[in-house]
Amino acid sequence: MEEIQKIWKKIKTSKLLQIEIGVIIFCLFFGTILHFLYSWTGESAFVGSFSAVNESVWEHLKLSFYPMLIAAIVEFFFVREITNNYIEAKTIGIFGSICITTVTFFTYTGIIGTNFLLIDILIFILSIILGEWIAYKIMKKEEQSTLLTKILSGIIVGFLLICFIVCTYCPPEVNFFKDYITGNYGIQK
Repeated sequence: MEEIQKIWKKIKTSKLLQIEIGVIIFCLFFGTILHFLYSWTGESAFVGSFSAVNESVWEHLKLSFYPMLIAAIVEFFFVREITNNYIEAKTIGIFGSICITTVTFFTYTGIIGTNFLLIDILIFILSIILGEWIAYKIMKKEEQSTLLTKILSGIIVGFLLICFIVCTYCPPEVNFFKDYITGNYGIQK
């Protein structure tokens, strides 16, 4: 019986890893589209709520947040029987991706005084991969989450979602929200 459990655990881990690799590819592809979608739609205010409307760090966090959130919602229906702590894992993965992007960007631009497109793209790729890796590691843990941690995770994701929408239209005038090319904040109409 113990041998069967070991085999089942390997199968579950392998399937989950394959799905996570697919999620990473989806997030990279969809995040790249979100970088351009606002301009492709003639600067639609609606599209701006979930795609980058300028070159600020804040707006570029949408490129990770929305694809990872959408992928997490869809993925849930495929992996809910083979994972633990799914909601918490995905929340921490999304938050981790956002933190990695922010800290890495401001660290390297603070050191060298400017940004480079290639490094920015590598940060985007790295943040998605690491965010999903964090989620994968948490989903593999044996411990089960509680109702309270699930609720807290939902509140965190909901709060982030509201912040992304509100701060697109009413951003605070601080560097985090400032378009480093034009000097503008949020949607300019």
